[in-house]
Amino acid sequence: MYRQITETWQRIFSKKEGDIRNRAVEMRKQPAIVRLERPTRLDKARMLGYKAKKGVVVVRVRVSRGGMRKKRPRSGRRQKHLGVVRIKAETSLQEAAERRALARYPNLKLMGSYLVWRDGRYSWYECILVDPSRSEISSDYNYRRALGLIS
Repeated sequence: MYRQITETWQRIFSKKEGDIRNRAVEMRKQPAIVRLERPTRLDKARMLGYKAKKGVVVVRVRVSRGGMRKKRPRSGRRQKHLGVVRIKAETSLQEAAERRALARYPNLKLMGSYLVWRDGRYSWYECILVDPSRSEISSDYNYRRALGLIS
């Protein structure tokens, strides 16, 4: 079943078909960080360790795309090569989304994240977060191993 979900999402990404455009319009209207009831891409979420149980949280984070342009010097000495166009961020947009999700939910631990959609202005990532203090999570061997609670 998960293979079919993956193939469907690959087709949606390549041909931009289905209701993904309507979803993108809705995602643009929402805040930058939104907590979801269930993941959009179940196959990717399950690969990262998502289970439908208490203590597992799915968060969608919107990150602005585009270059990290350096300001052009307006006064003083101007060097011959300004170095303003080919500036790149040292961290990826996915890492920025993960960092923002953890800043919003400081008591949760990150299991992983995946791309949901990308347009000309934004990229949306869904982050799988886990609450290690919940008994459902602390009693689950797989989560304890993934979070490093077992040596």
